[in-house]
Amino acid sequence: MKKMLTLVLVSVLGGAITLGTYKTFLEKEEQPIATTLQDNPVFLPTNYNSNKTVLAAAEGIDFTTAADKTLDAVVHVKNVAVNNVQPTLQDLFYGRVPQRRQLGTGSGVIISPDGYIITNNHVIEDSEQLSITLNDNRTLVAEIVGTDPKTDIALLKVETEDQLPYTTFGDSDSAKIGEWVLAVGNPFNLTSTVTAGIISAKSRDLSGQSTQSFIQTDAAVNPGNSGGALVNTAGELIGINTAITSQTGSYIGYSFAVPSNIAKKVVQDIMEFGNVQNGILGVIGGSLNSNYAEKLGVAETEGFYVDDVEEDTGAAEAGIKSGDIIKKIDNISIKKFSDLRGFLDSKRPNDVVNVTLLRNGVEKELSVTLLKSNTYILPVIGVIKNAKPEELRKYKTKHGVKIMKVNGTYGRYLQSEGIEEGNIITAINNIKIESIDDVDRILKNRDTYQPLSIELINSKGETNRYGLR
Repeated sequence: MKKMLTLVLVSVLGGAITLGTYKTFLEKEEQPIATTLQDNPVFLPTNYNSNKTVLAAAEGIDFTTAADKTLDAVVHVKNVAVNNVQPTLQDLFYGRVPQRRQLGTGSGVIISPDGYIITNNHVIEDSEQLSITLNDNRTLVAEIVGTDPKTDIALLKVETEDQLPYTTFGDSDSAKIGEWVLAVGNPFNLTSTVTAGIISAKSRDLSGQSTQSFIQTDAAVNPGNSGGALVNTAGELIGINTAITSQTGSYIGYSFAVPSNIAKKVVQDIMEFGNVQNGILGVIGGSLNSNYAEKLGVAETEGFYVDDVEEDTGAAEAGIKSGDIIKKIDNISIKKFSDLRGFLDSKRPNDVVNVTLLRNGVEKELSVTLLKSNTYILPVIGVIKNAKPEELRKYKTKHGVKIMKVNGTYGRYLQSEGIEEGNIITAINNIKIESIDDVDRILKNRDTYQPLSIELINSKGETNRYGLR
């Protein structure tokens, strides 16, 4: 009897401790974090369930074909990066910049038999040495062809005498919510790992600034999967796995991929032009919802509401007006701005699109030619744009870009220095400026901490030079 009571007490005490541990460690509310760091896995035993019932939704679905098509085309990317670290007093005394080498790993997808590989920009960022390991364990040196930090896409190239296995791009616009997908990559250095799930959502914005448009899935993705393949059941590439939302740094049910139509367009631009060509519509506004619709006095709660139309853009030339509500582009439904952003990220200048909109409750369809953006954000200064010929003549110069908007937090200082909206910047770091493309090229080729030397003509017609950090 005493033994029985003892066992009961131990069981109760064990249950209390277990419950307390659950309350302390599992119910603690934390802010979600996104991570791309490579962690070492902790292997835990899993319970075996003898119930042989399977999900009815998965019956008849064959994942093996897609896995066979993709496994050999997904590679393991290793990046030896050099990062600056906090200098010691001795480093400061001798003028040294202390650095450390850090090994990062991720995934990549071979997209051509001659060795072009797509991955995430954050996988290869700051790389000093870059290599890829194929599924047959061969290791090859990789070179960076080009990158686009905005979409987090990078293009690599390896040289090899034989033809490499590769995967083909699918159409991410035609992918449907609820469709089965596979994620293929190298989580936690576990090479050639395949997980399955469904598309949970599309046009997902993670930044809160409506500048991104991700495919959300519940296929398990962990650190090391970045740059890997998201494929449909036909083995077609419909996304590049990029991020997870997590409270722990590991997968908790939400993963996100750059849609293949965006990734494909970025790769094509890098190969053809050396950089990404973005086509702009030329509208300013925001997503509709109940509160915004009530404030505007409109009945629609979905779509993109046009507050203003930029001059000299395709939207202005096509006749889009303030107050219009964009509902579709090329029959792609536009419910929020990330839908619009995702569609435009797959287009380039001079592409013609059909815009379906509501104007005073009446549906209209307009043909719009996308143009190249003529504005650019110049750090410290603000927004600049290509200057018109008459603006250059006003300032008696034949070249330069115009300051459209001065940086809000730094504006008073700039204005006290004589830098104002409307001024013409004619040179940066002693390099002549003809357009915003010149500005972009100069900033990309300059060292991160190198000061900016700016030459500009002010409203009085005076040419001044400024050194800005």
